Amino acid sequence: MKKIFTIIVISFLLTSTGFSQLFPVLGGQRAGISAVQFLKIGVGGRATAMGDAFVAVANDASSLYWNPAGLTQFYENQIMFSHNKWVVDINHDFLGAVYHLDETNALGVSFIALTMQDMPVTTEFAPFGTGEYFGFSDISFAVTYSRKMTDKFSFGGTVRYIEETLDKLKMRGFMIDLGTYYWTGLGTSRFAVSVSNFGSNLAPDGEIILIGKRKKSDWQDFAPPTIFRIGFAIEPYEDEEHSVTTSIQLNHPNDNSENVAAGVEYNWKRTFYLRAGYKFNVDEQNLSFGAGVNVPVSIANVSLDYAYSNFVKLGSAHRFSILLGL
Repeated sequence: MKKIFTIIVISFLLTSTGFSQLFPVLGGQRAGISAVQFLKIGVGGRATAMGDAFVAVANDASSLYWNPAGLTQFYENQIMFSHNKWVVDINHDFLGAVYHLDETNALGVSFIALTMQDMPVTTEFAPFGTGEYFGFSDISFAVTYSRKMTDKFSFGGTVRYIEETLDKLKMRGFMIDLGTYYWTGLGTSRFAVSVSNFGSNLAPDGEIILIGKRKKSDWQDFAPPTIFRIGFAIEPYEDEEHSVTTSIQLNHPNDNSENVAAGVEYNWKRTFYLRAGYKFNVDEQNLSFGAGVNVPVSIANVSLDYAYSNFVKLGSAHRFSILLGL
């Protein structure tokens, strides 16, 4: 228990601001202080349908994003692809694979890409476009390792390379994720802590030509979107045919106020799933729901998941994911 407490304290201190207040009224004033915001977009139809309250569930390949300690919470080797039709015609895609070295060690790799169509270049003198176009994209490549330290406690870590491209400018950097997963021994209850996107400040590289042939190559740096998550999950009802999983999670981002996410998943014979979630103290995104089906085939277990996320002003987002268990 002392080791677990030490890890939790270290994870807490890694966040940039700590819990000065729970749900501060003016926490939104921190918005806009971090870069590479695509790293905050969740992956997987299952996790998103549960309101992103997933760090204490994290028992499939989407753990590569949510909680690296989750890789040792399942025993299949898995491949997962997730497509997210994000708001304003943005595409967000995730590809991940997990391989179990043995019963206590697992490795994983993952790739994330955020893409959109090229946009017209406008200036003060050509507000409707100059005839030129520019592009914007984000990519991330990560390697994850997880180890089951005991039959109840697991630990994992991720090293992630990120690259953001805005026309002629590029921003590059490395970040780390740390996660823990602990079964309390009280029924199926478990407790998880993760710190995601921890690293040094990032600044673009490159040079642009301004009006009057002025050159600019000096850019401000920004912090990565570090987020501290602590979650609790349990199955309040479970028998041979039916089970219900509930999860609650406290999120502390470095660039906004704290918020709480809650999710529930109903499972019938490990074949058909219904899910729903809600985020509290979040201005834009709130309700989410979805469904999934697990279809065993000759070479793999195939899971198909869908999630709908509601946005107050921006409309909605749809996620589709496919998971192959080998």
